[in-house]
Amino acid sequence: KCIKEDILRRSPYSCIVCGKKIRSNCYLKIHKRIHTEEKPYTCAVCGKQCWTNNELKIHQRIHTGEKPYPCAVCGKQFVSNCNLKKHQRTHTGEKPYSCEVCGKQFGSNSSLKIHKKRHTGDKPYSCIVCGKQFVVNSDLKVHQRIHTGEKPYSCTVCGKQFVTSKYFKIHQRIHTGENCTVVKIVEKTLEQILN
Repeated sequence: KCIKEDILRRSPYSCIVCGKKIRSNCYLKIHKRIHTEEKPYTCAVCGKQCWTNNELKIHQRIHTGEKPYPCAVCGKQFVSNCNLKKHQRTHTGEKPYSCEVCGKQFGSNSSLKIHKKRHTGDKPYSCIVCGKQFVVNSDLKVHQRIHTGEKPYSCTVCGKQFVTSKYFKIHQRIHTGENCTVVKIVEKTLEQILN
């Protein structure tokens, strides 16, 4: 990490918008797209736009199902080496990113960035139906399902449907017998919240 920081300090390229030091002109061009919101690479299957060709290739694995990066500990497979490295931290407990405000530590930089918004109160995503605001867009999308009634996760055993994959996975434990008491408490709490 120290070597990387030293290289960046001596980098001849820096962004004129935010001042970030970049190690090459090629990476500077890619970085500038963050500010211009230019995403020149588009997925032919779903239309998702990406900043780099490499990002597009990784995204396309969602459609093909290709997961070429397996975890040596548990065997779970990933679409990118970056995702594998983040996952491996769940086994090691490593949390290299820490919040300067409260000291809380995180396994990924993206989780730290989301956490920081909680300190600033920045909630840039708003529900057009009720006005409720959210820190991340994915939370807004899940919330909107309350208004639409959409429950995209359905249990193949009993047919019960769920708003989020998280609660769907918790529910599936009822059928396997894993932590049944906890699952029933969580489901009862969810029903009270959503109704």
